Amino acid sequence: MQSPLQSGLHVGIIMDGNGRWAVARGLPRVLGHKAGVAAIRRVVEAAPDQGIGTLTLYAFSSDNWRRPPDEVSALMGLLQRYLRAETGRLAGAGVRLTAIGRRDRLPAGLAEAIGRAEDLTAGGTRLHLRIAIDYSARAAILAAAAALAASADPSPAAFGRAVSGGAVPDVDLVIRTSGEQRLSDFLLWESAYAELHFTQGHWPDFDADDLAAALAAFAGRERRFGGLAAPARAA
Repeated sequence: MQSPLQSGLHVGIIMDGNGRWAVARGLPRVLGHKAGVAAIRRVVEAAPDQGIGTLTLYAFSSDNWRRPPDEVSALMGLLQRYLRAETGRLAGAGVRLTAIGRRDRLPAGLAEAIGRAEDLTAGGTRLHLRIAIDYSARAAILAAAAALAASADPSPAAFGRAVSGGAVPDVDLVIRTSGEQRLSDFLLWESAYAELHFTQGHWPDFDADDLAAALAAFAGRERRFGGLAAPARAA
């Protein structure tokens, strides 16, 4: 029997527009990131009831290190506080949290908070929440290729596990907020046949209704995976 994590959809979200949301309101950019954390809570709470088994959120890309040091420091602090504040709530709700991406460049406190959250939520079966921090899909693919070069099991399945950091279903739907229409080095291997959904609204305004709208649009797509459309049934 499949677990809810195996049978539910895998949705990836590029949480874009925090800074623009703040600037449009005459606020410091860091307050946009703080508002974005509240949006994470809303979406994580709504995801299981909307048929999502795996949710991957793009929190900080490897290219984001190029941002001003003060903004990077604020982002790291927000992520650390989110993990410390939400771990108990996630565990109680049956949410398993894991992080993907590099950890050697993260502040020690954030790396510790990630490890603690992963340990305390390991038994969650209602939703697998993956946070991409210091993440690059290209780097993940290169690392997997290097790891499997001398492996006794160089199969596509083994390569996929190495790229994804474990046995994770392929992405069904990628959502990006704030009007941008690109993947930005996010889940390139896992999203080979993912549907893409772009919204104009900034991430801090994203809520359960927006998630439902994206999933409704996804439900109307015909996914052929390289094949032909199914023939119409006779009336």
